[in-house]
Amino acid sequence: MDAANTVAPGGLGPVGSARTDVATLENQAIEFEAMFLHQMLSAMRQGADEDNPLGGPESPFGSMLQAEQARLIARAGGIGVADTILNELLKLQEAS
Repeated sequence: MDAANTVAPGGLGPVGSARTDVATLENQAIEFEAMFLHQMLSAMRQGADEDNPLGGPESPFGSMLQAEQARLIARAGGIGVADTILNELLKLQEAS
């Protein structure tokens, strides 16, 4: 397999290519934070009753709602996970 066609872990771009732009790294960090927040919201919903407006633990609509809430929270600044990840990705990129 040619190194120019190999994709780096996480889908950040081809291995050995020019540096990934900051906007792409920022988007990846925000998406990771959204997944993290989704897991937190999912754990919170485990104690909810089925008649809860957000749905119980098995409700597919409740899961979709919390996934969207997690994306909105992350894009609005989140809890700082994306910033930390972005800083580390930028350090790794500078080192290579």
